[in-house]
Amino acid sequence: MYDDERLGEIFIAMAKQGSVISGLTDSFATAISIALQYGVPLEVLVKKFRHTRFEPSGVTRNPEIPMAMSVMDYIFRWLELRFLDQGAEKMPASVKPANKPQAPSQESDAPPCPNCGSIMVRSGACYRCLNCGSTSGCG
Repeated sequence: MYDDERLGEIFIAMAKQGSVISGLTDSFATAISIALQYGVPLEVLVKKFRHTRFEPSGVTRNPEIPMAMSVMDYIFRWLELRFLDQGAEKMPASVKPANKPQAPSQESDAPPCPNCGSIMVRSGACYRCLNCGSTSGCG
């Protein structure tokens, strides 16, 4: 951490040294550390990598993050909780989304968004995510 309490570097240790997972996570942590050191705001990295979905996923032992969609989802949600005003999302004006994220509708048959995990809403014969704007494949 920098003297002003900003995050300057991360380390991820999660597998046997020399394994593929260890190498990938170490390389990823190095890339994120370089991004932070070159001025990429942590808020931007958190917004990009949280809610990424791939295996392994599932229940965690952390009561603040009871369920994670992937290792990256867990890491960036943890960083958000520790370093970004208790998880409040305060994006710089230049990267704020044009539309404010909306609460998911109560459509019981709607699938989760493959990009951010929010419940999608019906849009004609397709589904649309009110949070990130993704669609279920329809134009």
